[in-house]
Amino acid sequence: MTTTPTPRTGESIIDSFVARNREYAERYRDGGMDARPVQRVAVVACMDARLDVHAALGLELGDCHIIRNAGGVVTDDTIRSLTVSQRALGTRSIALIHHTGCGLLNLTEDFRVELETEVGIRPSWALESFTDLDQDVRQSMARVRTSPFLLHHEDIRGFVFDVATGLLREVHP
Repeated sequence: MTTTPTPRTGESIIDSFVARNREYAERYRDGGMDARPVQRVAVVACMDARLDVHAALGLELGDCHIIRNAGGVVTDDTIRSLTVSQRALGTRSIALIHHTGCGLLNLTEDFRVELETEVGIRPSWALESFTDLDQDVRQSMARVRTSPFLLHHEDIRGFVFDVATGLLREVHP
C-alpha cells in the first residue's frame, strides 16, 4: 500500500493536493478520452476511503462512471447522476457496492437530532442509515429498477465489499 506524503509544516492538506497536482499535470496526457465510459457502466459506491473502486473491479481510468456517497445508498441525487450517465453518456449497466464496517451501519436518527441541537437547523436530507447491509443493497437495487428516469434496468446488480478480504459478495434481489 502506498502512503501519501503528509503536508509540510504550516501547509494544509489541500495545499499539498495543489502541489501534487502540478506534478501530476506534468505527466498528464488526456489521450483523447471521451466522457462516455468505455465499459458503459456506472458504479454506485460508498465514499469509504478503504474502497478503491477501480482497483477492486479491475478498471482503468475512463472505463466507468463512479458515483459515491455515504453508504453508497441510492438517493434522489444518485438517480440524477445515473440518469445523466445513461441518457447523456451511454451507460447501460449499474453496479451497486456497499461494504462491511460502513459508518452508516447502525447510525441512528439521533445523529440528525444532535446536528439540529448543535447548529440550530434540522438537516433537510435523509440520513439513509441502515442496520442490514444486504437489505439496504436490495433497497438500492429496487430504487434503481423502479426509477422512471433510467432507460436501462436489465443489468443492475448489487454487492457487499468485504474490507478485510477485498472480495465482493453478490446480493440477490
